[in-house]
Amino acid sequence: MIEIKNIKKTYITGDVETHALRGVSFTVEDGEFVAIMGPSGSGKSTLMHLLGALDTPTSGIYKLDGHDVSKFSDDELAEIRRNRIGFVFQSFNLLPRATVLRNVMLPLIYANVPTEERERLARIALKNAGLDEDRFNHKSNQLSGGQIQRVAIARALVNNPSLILADEPTGNLDTQTGNIVLGTFQRLNEDLKRTIILITHEKDVAEHADRIIHIRDGEIVEDGRKHTKRVIKHEQ
Repeated sequence: MIEIKNIKKTYITGDVETHALRGVSFTVEDGEFVAIMGPSGSGKSTLMHLLGALDTPTSGIYKLDGHDVSKFSDDELAEIRRNRIGFVFQSFNLLPRATVLRNVMLPLIYANVPTEERERLARIALKNAGLDEDRFNHKSNQLSGGQIQRVAIARALVNNPSLILADEPTGNLDTQTGNIVLGTFQRLNEDLKRTIILITHEKDVAEHADRIIHIRDGEIVEDGRKHTKRVIKHEQ
């Protein structure tokens, strides 16, 4: 699904060059659950922006589903983000006074999907994300942190993307609630065969994935598959 080959990203501010990525290469197969782990300043956020078609590399190749995203125009990158990638962020990014259904339907509204189809797809996504149906008409500011994050996961799923990018998705949650959310990602990967890339600086969070890529100072220092991963209860 993903091929990253010798990706470099350099930021220039005046006469100062900052090398955020220094020749990163790896592949991700369809249906993998991968964690990209590194400390602050390691380059993982820059890599996440490139994987999410939010930015383009200074040099190198990024192919998503066979398409060379590294050479796309801004309009083409926007189309990739809209149709091929689902984003889950630490800060949730939901509309607090809109209902759960409305929040999940928003990407479909922008895609001009008919009203009845929007609601049908939003309900499917919410069920797949593990949210109880009696919460669908609640406002997002009436939900717990874990429920809100599952709404955000449903919104990422609703366009049926080929890739889900989760950027520190448990960062604003307590440990128990974070584990429930990570269990949702595990179920999406195992049962629905979704490809998931999880960005984190926490070892305990990364261990829920099947493979961990360690990045430091803009370079991959370790890339290994795990024989076992942490199995956690998928609670409602």
